[in-house]
Amino acid sequence: MPVYEYKAIDIKGKDASGVINSESALSVRQKLRNSDIFPVSIKEVDDITQKKETRTYFNLHRFNRVKPSEVSMMTRQLATLISAGFPLVTALDALIPQTHSTAFKKILSHVKDSIVEGNSFSVALSLYPAIFPPIHINMVQAGETSGTLDIVLERLADITEKQQALNNRIKSLLAYPVLMTFIGALVLFVLLTFIVPTITSIFSDMNQVLPTTTLLLIAISDLLKSYWYVIIILIAAIILTYHNIKKTKKGIYLIDKTVLYLPGIGALVKKMAVARFARTLASLLENGVSMLSALEIAKNITGNVLISDAIEDAAKEVGKGQSLGASLAAFKAIPYLSIQMIQVGEQSGKLETMLNKIADLFENEVETTMISMTSLLEPAIILFMGVIIGFIVLSICLPIFEMNQFIM
Repeated sequence: MPVYEYKAIDIKGKDASGVINSESALSVRQKLRNSDIFPVSIKEVDDITQKKETRTYFNLHRFNRVKPSEVSMMTRQLATLISAGFPLVTALDALIPQTHSTAFKKILSHVKDSIVEGNSFSVALSLYPAIFPPIHINMVQAGETSGTLDIVLERLADITEKQQALNNRIKSLLAYPVLMTFIGALVLFVLLTFIVPTITSIFSDMNQVLPTTTLLLIAISDLLKSYWYVIIILIAAIILTYHNIKKTKKGIYLIDKTVLYLPGIGALVKKMAVARFARTLASLLENGVSMLSALEIAKNITGNVLISDAIEDAAKEVGKGQSLGASLAAFKAIPYLSIQMIQVGEQSGKLETMLNKIADLFENEVETTMISMTSLLEPAIILFMGVIIGFIVLSICLPIFEMNQFIM
């Protein structure tokens, strides 16, 4: 059903605006008048923007993608409005015009209409699993059942914001080393492909044996100059192969297993996965979701197949009456410290609090480790670049020094 954006004047003469679903602009006008709202302008939301975005599949995917930050912001704003006494439908009506994304605006409009038709908020959200993950839907359902929807939405916003903040900090820490590596590789490629051949061409007329380093430099330079396109093809092939492998279950399992066993990186991946799991499980349990249902949801957000499988197997043991800590202890993929803390939480009756502490602890450890690694990585890149440049300079200067000695 088309979505229309309107600007209007209400019965008191105040400006009003919003988004509404309807079969046509005429039916929108009629609906508004029945609500004592008099439209000034009505236009289809997808009108011009959608025509541009549907020119290619790439554009459609790019512009219609809803960012997690948008969902988080909407969740926070909705919690504030509901806690202030706004009915759910009215709160959604107020949020829809403030949403910048056309796709998300349309989705929220459909969610609102589904609620008006008699569906619950959680059922309306479940129609869009790509936008609202299982944790979102189940926590909303728990909030509706317990009558604490505003509190649940606040906690949901906290979870998503913390996860996004951690991801953003990691990206910002890696941005500089990645940029340095890219620029360094580009500089070396230009040096070896264009500048070095020009300089070393003067050695071709010399009737003397060139040093080994100079011969090696000339060989590398000739190779890059003649077969640079092969390197680009190889890089493209590696990237394409990686993406194709990730599309299969066996491929994902192999990649995730390899990552877990990488020195240094594997420990970080484990801690990040367990932090996500612990944070999500704590929030679900705090909002009245049963342990088995919470484990079923939380296993899907770890980001690693091996850890997800471990949690799934542990959930089966919990279903048989085993404690969570004892069930997870059988799997090496789960850090032992987190298992100990879970066992302490179960014994003290404060499992949710302990799960949140696990998440805080591991998130802080990941961030601290990333800072240490990047602080070491930057000088390592500079040192590596210095060694390569030094090799190039030495390879060029040695024959020149020998020429000077010969002349003298």
